[in-house]
Amino acid sequence: MDDAHWELFQAKRRAVETEIYRLRQTRSGSSTYAEILRRPEVTYTSLPIADTSLADDVVQEVEIQLKYEGYIAQDLEQIDRFRKLEDKDLPTWIDYEEIPSLRFESRQKLSRFRPDSIGQASRISGVTPADIAILLVWLKRAGKP
Repeated sequence: MDDAHWELFQAKRRAVETEIYRLRQTRSGSSTYAEILRRPEVTYTSLPIADTSLADDVVQEVEIQLKYEGYIAQDLEQIDRFRKLEDKDLPTWIDYEEIPSLRFESRQKLSRFRPDSIGQASRISGVTPADIAILLVWLKRAGKP
């Protein structure tokens, strides 16, 4: 990316951040305009304080960030949980056939692939999030945190 494109990107980012900050600070009754904009039926241009001088791509980015920030936060939390699971080692002595609550397919695949961590186990096709939860509970009960 050359300097001109970088400057355009930075200018757009600053404009988006500035407008989001303004919407979070400005109230209409008991709600901020950022909270109002999160409602499905509300668009940025329908806000009485909409800044008509903003470029269309800035307006679109403001709407996207505010309307979806709850989902984005949930996804980031899930990513954090997955990262923690990635580092959680599985003991080599596990006999997956002895874990009665695991589905048959999961027992077979875990036994065949012998993953080193919970993260690896979660990426095996056919091993469900429920199977991972069962495995974590079983490890905890077996005294292997």
